[in-house]
Amino acid sequence: MATSAPAASADAFIAAPGGVDGRSGYCEATRTFRSLRPPVPLPPKDAPLSFPAFAFSLLPSPPPAHPALLDAATGEAVSFPAFRSQVRALAGALRSRLGLQRGDVAFVLAPARLDVPVLYFALLSFGAVASPANPALTAAEVARLVALSGASVAFAVSSTAAKVPAGLPTVLLDSDQFRSFLRSEGRGEGLAPEKVAVRQSETAAIQHSSGTTGRVKAAALSHRNFIAMAAGSHALATKPRHGCNRMLLGAPMFHSLGFYFALKAVALGQTTVLVTDAVARRGVKGVVEAAERWAVTEMTASPPVVMAMAKEPCVLEALERVVCGGAPLPTTAAERFRLRFPNVDLCMGYGSTEAGGISLMIGREECSRIGSAGRVSENVEVKIVDHVTGEPLSVGQKGELLVRGPAVMTGYVGDDVANASTFDSEGWLKTGDLCYIDQDGFLFVVDRLKELIKYKGYQVPPAELELVLQTLPEVVDAAVMPYPHEEAGQIPIALVVRLPGSKITEAQVMDHVAKRVAPYKKIRKVLFVDSIPKSPAGKILRWQLANNVQYSAVSRL
Repeated sequence: MATSAPAASADAFIAAPGGVDGRSGYCEATRTFRSLRPPVPLPPKDAPLSFPAFAFSLLPSPPPAHPALLDAATGEAVSFPAFRSQVRALAGALRSRLGLQRGDVAFVLAPARLDVPVLYFALLSFGAVASPANPALTAAEVARLVALSGASVAFAVSSTAAKVPAGLPTVLLDSDQFRSFLRSEGRGEGLAPEKVAVRQSETAAIQHSSGTTGRVKAAALSHRNFIAMAAGSHALATKPRHGCNRMLLGAPMFHSLGFYFALKAVALGQTTVLVTDAVARRGVKGVVEAAERWAVTEMTASPPVVMAMAKEPCVLEALERVVCGGAPLPTTAAERFRLRFPNVDLCMGYGSTEAGGISLMIGREECSRIGSAGRVSENVEVKIVDHVTGEPLSVGQKGELLVRGPAVMTGYVGDDVANASTFDSEGWLKTGDLCYIDQDGFLFVVDRLKELIKYKGYQVPPAELELVLQTLPEVVDAAVMPYPHEEAGQIPIALVVRLPGSKITEAQVMDHVAKRVAPYKKIRKVLFVDSIPKSPAGKILRWQLANNVQYSAVSRL
């Protein structure tokens, strides 16, 4: 069963009072920033409503004629009626044949497949909890996440099943058993998701995040969180200039961005074109060819993909919008992209697993503000505070960003210490990011106060890598820090103190780590140092680590 996280005031957004500056969104009375976008009405909080029921309620009748899902590699498609039928059938089978119940946590370890969104919707429809993870993780990493989430069942594929801890019941998505679940409605085992009384406050997903501390935690997201985000997306949706709205989902569906986009596409009646492994293996070239082949109107892309797209010889006549997030995009890269695709809106956004979407660029005028992360999203309230004193700051002043709104997580599962340090007494979530908002209401992310490293949009916790490094007998001490990299955003580099007389090499250290972590977490450079700067309490003084790099052999990087 999912452990209930301490509920913060995630739904505490209040209509903006008088005195809000119509240009910046700053309210002098509350010393906060309000969204400049029109508020989006949400269902009453107490009304029983699952996210799938909400999403299906937004679809027209009859349903859209274009597909709900499309495999970018094979062209296999799932229509909206078939999608809804499969969700209903699978929900019934999971309850009647597997015995899953409301609150049970399902761990999902699978690559992008047409049946993954069906699985998400089916689980959420009767109050079960989806907890997806990166299939590239090692068995040890998977075991850690399974324990954090409290999963009682796993869904995997043949290539990932061996990583699931022994003893955890596992269903293979590429098995005859699972395929039969998708067709079980005819045997009377289906249960329409909209008829199950799921409370909006119940946990819909447990997503894994390192938050502001670098230690992996289980963030609980409620049905209301996703309903709020989807309602905002639906209110701001526009019809494409040509044809139907096809969205190429480049973000992995285990990632918070990809997970949400897979859900909201159904609510918006979009066709989700999935970047499956067969496409992803071909890199950016495969992604761009898929966008061209399927005439997508929108796509998600990490900064490395955006940078590479500007160099690809392609004709993307239907493409209107690229949503980019997960890591900073260099200004020069954004400018190159806009020169290459002058008719495409490059929409930078900012958010997190814990806070949902905080800001996003919408429309040509906003997308021209290169360097910003857009304006504060609808129904969201933010505050900039001095990260030392906590004093609220005004327009143009840099400080830690705090956020409050209906998309903010309910809390970390089973971690009172982390919740206490992440939320303040008024329900504000501390992002750990140094930001400011300019006179036109655009949010700028200056730096990260938190220790997390962002490698190609993935979160790399330094503390986790330091523990791996310290398992080497010849390593006395170690620290991991980010280093700027044009394509990846940041790369993890290690500062290592060797045992006196040790001859261990950089290659040996990197190989040791690579064998024990997912590929995106690998150490990319090692610097051998005499000591690691630490406080009297033994905590690494991370702000001093840069000095070691600066005065060591920087030319070697």
